[in-house]
Amino acid sequence: MTMESAPVAPASLSTRRDAPWALQWIPIVVGALTATALSSILITFAATVGLGVTSAAPTWRDASWALWLLSGIYLILQALISFGCGGYIAGRTQAPIEFSHTEDIERRDGFHGIAAWALAVVLGLLLAAFIGMAASRPSSLATPPSATEPSILSYEIDQLFRAGRNRPANVDLTSARAEAGRILLTSSSHSGVSTEDHGYLVQMVTGATGLTGADAERRVDAVISDSRAAIRRARASTTILAFSIATALLLAAVAAWAGAEAGGRHRDGMPLSGWMTRSNGFGRRRASTWQRPASPMPE
Repeated sequence: MTMESAPVAPASLSTRRDAPWALQWIPIVVGALTATALSSILITFAATVGLGVTSAAPTWRDASWALWLLSGIYLILQALISFGCGGYIAGRTQAPIEFSHTEDIERRDGFHGIAAWALAVVLGLLLAAFIGMAASRPSSLATPPSATEPSILSYEIDQLFRAGRNRPANVDLTSARAEAGRILLTSSSHSGVSTEDHGYLVQMVTGATGLTGADAERRVDAVISDSRAAIRRARASTTILAFSIATALLLAAVAAWAGAEAGGRHRDGMPLSGWMTRSNGFGRRRASTWQRPASPMPE
């Protein structure tokens, strides 16, 4: 009498079923580095040619709304290009897997694109934080930040303490400029500059420039009005910049997903989807239906 045992499924079968949802981190890292590098290059190029909604230069307030809009559109376009390329690299460099369902393959490629997008965003935030820390670190060539006036009001403070030839030489107005700048920052509030602060600014201008009371009051009123407009413009530029960054990052996630799907199709030699392009110039011309050949199971 012979005993027949039930066939045992090979261990590779369960591995083959679980493998499609395991992320391959080398393609993800490569795609994230590609997206970060390309985005940095494009942003540096835009900053070089003068595209930007805000700047530390005194002429930043001369930028028009058209330039702000153009800068926001460029920020979105560079995100689409950079993260689309990063997602494509993440999908193209994956090792092919044995899986028969088209939707699952495309979804897996898309997940790799999203992972590359998330890693690139984290890398970009870390890079921006390091640059900000290096720029704000005090040095022997720069005064401490607590002793300087607000950078957005430097020109208005220059107007406030502008004097003729009667000013004594080597007069240090650093502390006075910083204090006046902090007072001028309150001009954008609902209540504006208080009466006490207004009188104090008049006294500072009179003592530093030698102007009479009426002339000093007119100068203080003009500088307060200019400061209010400068702060309002700085807030508008900051809002546009934040909205452009948020929109660019959200659209970059979509571009990374689509790029990863395109890279996966090129990896498998299949044509792109109809919404991507009408033909696939990089792969072989095949039928539009994605049917992966079934590989023989080990005996």
